[in-house]
Amino acid sequence: VQLQASGGGLVQAGGYLRLSCAASGVTFSRYVMGWFRQAPGKEREFVAVISWSGSSTSYADSVKGRFTISRDNAKNTMYLQMNSLKPEDTAVYYCVAPQKQFGFLYFKVTEYAYWGQGTKVTVSS
Repeated sequence: VQLQASGGGLVQAGGYLRLSCAASGVTFSRYVMGWFRQAPGKEREFVAVISWSGSSTSYADSVKGRFTISRDNAKNTMYLQMNSLKPEDTAVYYCVAPQKQFGFLYFKVTEYAYWGQGTKVTVSS
């Protein structure tokens, strides 16, 4: 399984970015997918998760109402639309997939077996 995240960059507070995660080596439509992030000096934290069908999503309280997770199973790609960005959103963002197919929504680092290389997001004040 390979996960390739892209779309990070430098943006001013209040701006927006759209992250993408391209998956290969896996039947993408069978897997729950998620985003985590890690800020400098902090532990990795859950950001958002989407069910394998795309019908269910869940978000961390810190991003709820500003971020939207989505997926296109025909393109083997997941997205994270990030609006109203804040300096505290600055982090490396990772796309993740669990070991199990057709699983439930997962929220913990330890529940994900596959991690992309990360894409850096910097929000300036």
